[in-house]
Amino acid sequence: MSLNESKIAGIIDLALDYAKGKAQGTEVTVTSNDLSSSRFAVNAMTQNQCRPCTEVSVRLMKNGRQVRLSSDNLAPAAVRRLVDDALTAASYLAADPDTLPLPGKGRKKITPVHRFCKDTARMSADGRADAVRRIISVAKECKLSASGEVATGAITQAIGNSRGLYQFHSETEAYCSITMSGGDATGWSKAHQLSFNDLDVDELALRAAGKAVSNVNPVEIPPGKYTVILEPSAVLDLLAFLWSDFSGTSYNDKLSCFLGKLGTQMFGKNISIRDDVYHPSQSGAPFDGEGQLRQAVDLVKDGVVQSLVYGRRSASKSGVEPTGHGLAEPNTDGEVASNIIVCGGNRSLEDIIARTERAILLTRVWYVREVDQTSKIVTGMTRDGTFLVENGSLVRAVKNLRFNQSLIEMLNHVVELGPSERTAGEEGAPNVMPAMKVEQFNFASTTTF
Repeated sequence: MSLNESKIAGIIDLALDYAKGKAQGTEVTVTSNDLSSSRFAVNAMTQNQCRPCTEVSVRLMKNGRQVRLSSDNLAPAAVRRLVDDALTAASYLAADPDTLPLPGKGRKKITPVHRFCKDTARMSADGRADAVRRIISVAKECKLSASGEVATGAITQAIGNSRGLYQFHSETEAYCSITMSGGDATGWSKAHQLSFNDLDVDELALRAAGKAVSNVNPVEIPPGKYTVILEPSAVLDLLAFLWSDFSGTSYNDKLSCFLGKLGTQMFGKNISIRDDVYHPSQSGAPFDGEGQLRQAVDLVKDGVVQSLVYGRRSASKSGVEPTGHGLAEPNTDGEVASNIIVCGGNRSLEDIIARTERAILLTRVWYVREVDQTSKIVTGMTRDGTFLVENGSLVRAVKNLRFNQSLIEMLNHVVELGPSERTAGEEGAPNVMPAMKVEQFNFASTTTF
């Protein structure tokens, strides 16, 4: 069910009007995901799915208690019933002394971001099928088998509350993920953009095919510490495990690896990290889960941890101003740094490789899991293109390796950075990352493939 802003505003007003006089505060959120995907495997289309999903969520506050209930039934009677159910549920809860009153409209007007492409929102299955056809054509020319997904659509979110706050945002997205395989060799590429026109599907197919063609007869190298060149996707899927530590709630709960480290040098001087929803390569709404203005925040500057992000609740506990990163309340995580830009350099990945005497190039990492929260040690494996670099060239494929690596130590051993670019991976949400050349990266064991 596709909804325009007028219909969404009507649903919000209906719930707010019905709850008037029954609760001290009411907040209504409507989210709509109209993403369609076309999947392919073994050089053939296997599935086209289009399942729009729209949800209305009601948060009620009464007598110091707060509750949130959600439903995908948008009929007026169902919305009223959702409010009634929330009132009933609230009566069974204990009062929460940390609950804050709902925010009002505020004096600062949120600056809209324009991230909606009509062509992408309206793209048909035939349009995605043509992209898949081109991908499969590259695979066949290279005597490879292609699998993956092409997806397009729109995401909408709106929030309104009984104090007059109202925010609306809608944006499109398009992504393409490709795995090429031939025998035991594989190659991978992925990209995520706001407009399908910004996805170079043909280049992605050639990149994945090139990785697979080169990734043959891999040699085994012993575990140990090596210089590695991480492509942006590998950087994204490693550092994704660091973002939650920039949360004010995580810090207050003594879970953050930055506990007691604000204002101190934790990383190399060439590491700067920023959260900025307004960056031209970013995505997402300019407001948070309570409708508050998202602010740009310098998290790390020249290796020094500068600040955290805060929702209203954690900001109140910390005695600081909220930064507009709160999740929908009530929740236990508080807030999240979600529009990350890791500042890069000006050397291309090819230049970094050409300037390297010996290293291992990692196309991507997978099955990454956190081992130790304090030191941010993560473990995982390389995949779909691991290569030995010698004298500025890729000389041979390497069998995949398992790593155990502290992210804090890793960011203290970065010797070169590529340009920052919008990057997609599997472990973390798309963000803006550079390629990195890192010394003393720890491989714990070998694999058989």
